Amino acid sequence: MDYRYESSDNSSGRNKCAACFRQFNKMEHLVDHMRTSFHSVHESKCGICRKHCRSFESLREHLIGPLPKQECKNIFNIRGCRYCLTILESSNARRVHQERCQFSNGLLARMATLGIRDSLNIDNGYSRGTQVVALACKMVGGGSDGSLDLCGRVCLIDENENILFHSYIKPLIPVTNYRYDTTGIRPEYLRDAMPLRQAQKKIQDFLCNGEPMWKVKPRGGRARILVGHGLDHDLDRLQVEYPAVMIRDTAKYPPLMKTSKLSNSLKYLTQAYLGYDIQTGIQDPFEDCVATMRLYTRMRSQRHGAEDYSLASDPQNRNNLAAWRQSELERMSPEGLLALSRSDFYCWCLDS
Repeated sequence: MDYRYESSDNSSGRNKCAACFRQFNKMEHLVDHMRTSFHSVHESKCGICRKHCRSFESLREHLIGPLPKQECKNIFNIRGCRYCLTILESSNARRVHQERCQFSNGLLARMATLGIRDSLNIDNGYSRGTQVVALACKMVGGGSDGSLDLCGRVCLIDENENILFHSYIKPLIPVTNYRYDTTGIRPEYLRDAMPLRQAQKKIQDFLCNGEPMWKVKPRGGRARILVGHGLDHDLDRLQVEYPAVMIRDTAKYPPLMKTSKLSNSLKYLTQAYLGYDIQTGIQDPFEDCVATMRLYTRMRSQRHGAEDYSLASDPQNRNNLAAWRQSELERMSPEGLLALSRSDFYCWCLDS
């Protein structure tokens, strides 16, 4: 394929990024931009003008923020879903879609009947495909001022929102603040609760699913994908180790973050992208598990273009910008540069 343009006229779009539409004075500046922007098919895109956005938050700003693109805003107000930000064919199609897109809360009745459950069984490889589970904890306080987070309650669910494990946890050190207003945990709940060490072993063995930790791999293995929000903190409090390649954290997933360094709260993500409220009073880890699992399945179900090697850091990926000389890149079209570009994050659509 020949990516070269004969014209060097900047007004023709020669130096305009084919993804984010930024305009550059010189082609070399566009090439530098493409080397560091990591535009790809996995970015969020406006369904109207096709502009690539780094995250769903920046796409939301583009469509309905304080300074939106006016043409896109006008169409989105008529045909856009405010949860998944999809553009539908008509206002009626939007209404039907949005009713399905908005998850019904429907958790209160289920939460009212929650009890202690333990179904953390190793399946010995009988299940087909990689299994996905979500984990959430609620913390009580330790230390002299009660500010030290200690796991007091933990829940694990499967992809169908069935509870696999739900238990109060007895910390290794005394609890000095039960944080009842948010956790609902009383001293008597932890008196005879499962010891932390026992819960840790159960959860770790279940996640690895019979595989040694050093053998866990992202594809073709038996270990389970673990979904959650702020999982580094939860796993640290549980003293559970798990490979990063098997973790899907909604607090660290670039399309769901405010910026590359700032996370959104789970409460905000659930309201904005699932359409209901959580954590309104005493909080239950089951509610958090369901929210993170729904966010994960929504992100995983996105349909993106297929690529042999999707990551810029993939050692097998030789068809990217790093493999080309500057002079060769400067002769390509903006569309050609975009075709060579790859993502710098693992898109969850690749789990499908």
